[in-house]
Amino acid sequence: MQDFFTQFWTILSFKIRLTAVVHQRNENQFIIESSSPCHGGSRGIGAAIVRRLIQEEVAVAFTYSSAQEKALALVAEIEGRGGRALAIQADSANATEVRDAVSKTVEAFGRLNILVNNAGILLRGTIDTFSLEDFDRMVAVNVRPVFVGAQAAARHMDEGSRIVVIGSVTADRTGFPGSSVYSMTKAAVAVLVRGLAIDLAPRGITVNTIQPGPIETDMNPADGPHSSTVKSLVPLKRLGHVDDVAAMVAFVTSPEANFITGAALNVDGGYLA
Repeated sequence: MQDFFTQFWTILSFKIRLTAVVHQRNENQFIIESSSPCHGGSRGIGAAIVRRLIQEEVAVAFTYSSAQEKALALVAEIEGRGGRALAIQADSANATEVRDAVSKTVEAFGRLNILVNNAGILLRGTIDTFSLEDFDRMVAVNVRPVFVGAQAAARHMDEGSRIVVIGSVTADRTGFPGSSVYSMTKAAVAVLVRGLAIDLAPRGITVNTIQPGPIETDMNPADGPHSSTVKSLVPLKRLGHVDDVAAMVAFVTSPEANFITGAALNVDGGYLA
């Protein structure tokens, strides 16, 4: 059961700590903030978001914490497809580095009108064993960068801009022992997004969170040892694909989503139904 628990919550929660900034060819700009860009290979959520936005004819700048080789490989891939990309080294838990990444984005592309924050870590433990240091680390990575990034980006945004946060269905359903603090951070993000949506509505800026359920990645393959148990919890009886999440990001950041704000949008195959 312990092995299943680890596998299941990794599927639900593992994210790329990437900050991506994008400049659309029609002069709109975007920033995506998230954990190491290509961790999990080509099926990572953050990399999938970048690739999907490239399909929308945008130029992308993203941050990475330490995996420089993988970050540069992603840049080379995008440029090889005729796109434009910029990799910025930054730690999502460092407020100064997050703010600097926003500044570098504006400096490189002139302005900014979309932020997608995909930062997140999972540290497990029940209440009797969970350390205060781990609690503080989870808040520093999962919650604070959402506030810092939105605050910094909003200062450069015009009417019609978008802020999107990649959360988790664990905001609504903890599911198993040992994930109470993680669930708390994701619930905090969902509530913060609703408040930011109200704060920024007078300026015409929308703010939403996307909450993935069990997602297939290189670390969590659809044919993994616990995949059948995980799939049994999903009404559609399969794991989601990173492209499912990326497609929702593409929609929420498009003009078609201009009347959606303060929403938590589940991409979970019916897991929360």
